[in-house]
Amino acid sequence: MGWNKHVRQIQKEANVFYLVCKHPRTKWYAKLVAACSAGYLFSPIQLIPSFIPVIGFMDDVLVLFLGAKLLYRITPPDVLKECRGLAETAAIRRKEEIGTRASVVASVVIATLWLVAAVASAVIVVYVIH
Repeated sequence: MGWNKHVRQIQKEANVFYLVCKHPRTKWYAKLVAACSAGYLFSPIQLIPSFIPVIGFMDDVLVLFLGAKLLYRITPPDVLKECRGLAETAAIRRKEEIGTRASVVASVVIATLWLVAAVASAVIVVYVIH
């Protein structure tokens, strides 16, 4: 698995956690676990400071991993399945939007280059004739 796939998977899982927290059938203690896990990452007070090279981020990864495992266990399976489906749909929609934006940008760039080439050739022709 390449880095891009890992990053997309992590983004999708983060979206699943967000959707689980927003779901009306999620219990309060599951929301608390998710909030505490995310809160630890942004807290200025940590067990091992993040500025220490490798070890500083290992406690963050451990808290996220344990929080994710616990959240998966205490969330009802049907809620988790529904949220995964919504996250997958959102990922596909984002990918389509990126493709649409890329095609628009490419069209504008091609049109601009064509216009610049046409004007430049006209200027060169006029300049050479006179």
